[in-house]
Amino acid sequence: MENPTISRNRTPYTVIGILSVAIPLVVAYLLFGGKATKIEGLNVSLLPHLNAVMNSATFISLVAGGIAIRQKDIALHRTFMMSAFVLSSIFLVSYVIYHNNAESTAFPKENALRYVYLVLLLTHILLSMVVVPLVLLAIYFAWTNQIANHKKIVKWTYPVWLYVAGSGVLVYLMISPYYVH
Repeated sequence: MENPTISRNRTPYTVIGILSVAIPLVVAYLLFGGKATKIEGLNVSLLPHLNAVMNSATFISLVAGGIAIRQKDIALHRTFMMSAFVLSSIFLVSYVIYHNNAESTAFPKENALRYVYLVLLLTHILLSMVVVPLVLLAIYFAWTNQIANHKKIVKWTYPVWLYVAGSGVLVYLMISPYYVH
């Protein structure tokens, strides 16, 4: 049974709001040329490949979590969804480390797929900003046993998160031939 008093506590919503603004701001800062203190001598050349593996594993965890909940296996669903969350969180830290310590790679202007890549990249970036509060709210509602709210928000969260994870892999596959090793 849902506890209506839990939803009156504003602290989780404040934390979710702060993270939902801070994370995209940090990523935008790094993508548009800002750098925090670089870690001298740190070789980050493998991080894009690791990030693609984590996005792939996130996508697989999300699909498996979706299958588990359709089969009414709540424990397995929780395991897969928390795995997706942990993988996405590790990805985000790795992504920030990489972009703080490496220059961005541009997709070649003469490549015929440039506009496909740019549309995919733009939608990936925009939806990755949207998915942060959605995922955090979905987890909060599940954690606090607000299942009706959880079900309402995952109708939006699940497809957006799937798209972000899957498109992240496609963006990687399209840009990876142009990485400077």
